[in-house]
Amino acid sequence: MAKNNDGKMSREEAGRLGGEATANNHDKEFYQEIGKKGGEATSKSHDKDFYQEIGQKGGEATSKSHDKEFYQEIGQKGGEATSESHGKDFYEDIGRKGGEATSESHGREFYQEIGQQGGEARSNSGNGDGKMSREEAGRKGGEARARQRDRRN
Repeated sequence: MAKNNDGKMSREEAGRLGGEATANNHDKEFYQEIGKKGGEATSKSHDKDFYQEIGQKGGEATSKSHDKEFYQEIGQKGGEATSESHGKDFYEDIGRKGGEATSESHGREFYQEIGQQGGEARSNSGNGDGKMSREEAGRKGGEARARQRDRRN
């Protein structure tokens, strides 16, 4: 037991012993309840900017401590979990919503451009059947989106 110069228990030691006693006297539900109360109190005293800031800091810290494979693995797990818990209607709904959002934020010229680029990509794919690989289609689509964003900025 750590003692101060006056022979009393240190603050750190008292805190550790108190934490151990609390852990011995309470179950998982107790901690869930106090966590919920703490979260509710925090949400009342902080605004959206606070949560955005701590989320950004957490994301930056995570990106520094994890590599590309980590993100690939959690993305795959998330995709698998989503596909197991959602059916065809879910994907149709999010596809429709995504299409509507894109339609609202892009004009006719955008669709003409990506259509033209898609046609050119297919004719230039060089594999004889006029089809390009998924990788090539994704790359070209990403390049088209980046050019479109650059023009808006």
